Amino acid sequence: MAVLVTGAAGFIGANIVKALNARGITDIIAVDNLTNAAKFHNLVDCQISDYFDKRDFLPRLLAGDFDGDIDAILHQGACSDTMEHDGHYMMENNYRYSLDLMDWAQDQDVPMLYASSAATYGGSTEFREEPGCEAPLNVYGYSKLLFDQIVRRRLKDSTTQIAGFRYFNVYGPRESHKGRMASVAFHNFNQFRENGKVKLFEGSHGYPNGGQQRDFVFVEDLVKVNLWFLENTHVSGIFNLGSGNAQSFNDVAASTVNTCRRLKGESELSLEELVAQGLIEYIPFPEALKGKYQAFTQADLTRLRKAGYDQPFHTVEEGVGKYVEWLHANPPKL
Repeated sequence: MAVLVTGAAGFIGANIVKALNARGITDIIAVDNLTNAAKFHNLVDCQISDYFDKRDFLPRLLAGDFDGDIDAILHQGACSDTMEHDGHYMMENNYRYSLDLMDWAQDQDVPMLYASSAATYGGSTEFREEPGCEAPLNVYGYSKLLFDQIVRRRLKDSTTQIAGFRYFNVYGPRESHKGRMASVAFHNFNQFRENGKVKLFEGSHGYPNGGQQRDFVFVEDLVKVNLWFLENTHVSGIFNLGSGNAQSFNDVAASTVNTCRRLKGESELSLEELVAQGLIEYIPFPEALKGKYQAFTQADLTRLRKAGYDQPFHTVEEGVGKYVEWLHANPPKL
């Protein structure tokens, strides 16, 4: 089986490549942009058949160089920086590139799985894959939403699989290159390693200190869903991909600190004890984030479950525990 993975050196893409290898699939065309050269580390322990820069690959694909050579596309490549304000770049990179890939895939009858985002919901308080719930707060969210809207129209007539996944707050191995856009768990781990404490925002939006809630989802679960759809090519649509359960930033911080403590042979502490001992500290909520901040997200997994995916998802305690153990064994370079 020959698989095209875009964003292959990135966080989710590299985890998908590694999982494909575990299934014996090594005929993988990896496409990415290694201007941020640190991402190459994500592919060092992976087996691929070829690598192309994203700017070089698409013209060759559209010219027919790969016609008949690709059996499936897992399109993870995108600019995921929600603070990027260059709309022209965002739309070309996220929307237009995706559209060109889909046009080719449909013409060649090649299944295509792609990364959408929970950023399509933005200011909404409901998280169902429906237009009435979609209200992106930034151009990143809109670039993902517009492509989803095109996919919805194409699905009516398509006979080839197209499946998009609205990723919620993903965390896990191979994200150290992401800088400020890395997960809360990653930043919590580094804060605790450097300073011996984790800083969270004070209460806002009616939530107590550190009590704002997100749907934090372990990257291992995302990969499993992608591979399930790769095997079930009769299933198409747009699907939420989170854990289905919102948990607080306090939960992430407490799981991070307690796993670090356990690895040092120290006992687990309650949230109250962690705060009392100064291991978790609360800082004022930034003025710049007011009106632009999602204080609560939770994926509605009804559509995913109806499609036939029935595997459980990690809780924060389970997933962050695994991740911190991995970070401890593979410490990021600060």
